[in-house]
Amino acid sequence: MKKNKNRLTRFDWALKRLLRQKANFVILEGFLTSLLSETVRIERILESEGNKTTEKDKFNRVDVLAENSRGELVIIEVQNSCELDYFHRMLYGTSKAITEYISEGELYGVIRKLYSVNIVYFELGQGKDYVYHGRTEFYGLHEKDKLLLTGDQQKQFRCSAAGDIYPEYYILRVDDFDKLAVDPLDEWISFLKTGEIPDNAKAPGLPEAREVMRVDQLSPEDRADYNSHMESLRYELSVVKSSLISGENIGLEKGRKEGEAIGLAKGREEGRAEGRESTLTEIVLAAVRNGLPEDQIQMLTNLTKEEIREVRDKHEQH
Repeated sequence: MKKNKNRLTRFDWALKRLLRQKANFVILEGFLTSLLSETVRIERILESEGNKTTEKDKFNRVDVLAENSRGELVIIEVQNSCELDYFHRMLYGTSKAITEYISEGELYGVIRKLYSVNIVYFELGQGKDYVYHGRTEFYGLHEKDKLLLTGDQQKQFRCSAAGDIYPEYYILRVDDFDKLAVDPLDEWISFLKTGEIPDNAKAPGLPEAREVMRVDQLSPEDRADYNSHMESLRYELSVVKSSLISGENIGLEKGRKEGEAIGLAKGREEGRAEGRESTLTEIVLAAVRNGLPEDQIQMLTNLTKEEIREVRDKHEQH
């Protein structure tokens, strides 16, 4: 009973069903406060053509477009499946949000500051860190000085540097987090990776998330939707496992036929190995596309993380 009581919903599902409710803004506020290292208050959740709310989108982006108390826009996206052009999607998402919230004939000065927060469950780019921050800055080619706004511009736009006007990007590479949580942001990333919130978690928003996202607290409608979501995920996992068994059988049959010429025992061994290698490759690629974490792929294939990444990188090169 205790285990069921403490079981929490997946964060991507909660973004679509629970965290859009004003009463639960404190959870997203806590997450953004931990990430941006400043107090964030959400005024409302905005609608965007990019929002995903149907089960068909379970392996695609899950968007939340929010407006904070300073009138700034915040995009929060969860990306489960590997996409080579995801950096371009980030750029498109910010550009689209900016253009959606400026009316024809309005001055450019009404364009709002925008933050793009991307929670990804695959290896996006190459780097040693698990959190990256990107922003625009202007520096002189000759004097190497930073371009600042004029006094009037600073009063109007409430910032000091020219680059402060432009969108800022945050990338949380959740699967690369492999240490003990030492600060509020680490506590949040640990939760995003494991789905668990320890009793001593102190990061803003996590204590509330521990209660709001409890599966046993869901309404009948939400529980049915969540169970359907999880069943879909289990089905995808079952398909991957079935592919492994099928591939081994195909390899065994191929080996049997080749064994008639080179020796049945040797043919079976080589055929099984060849079939398994080919199937493992297909399973790794399918699992990556479907956003399965490396730990789960390891459990399915018994491959090391290095072998999994080698298969994925070899495929991407082709």
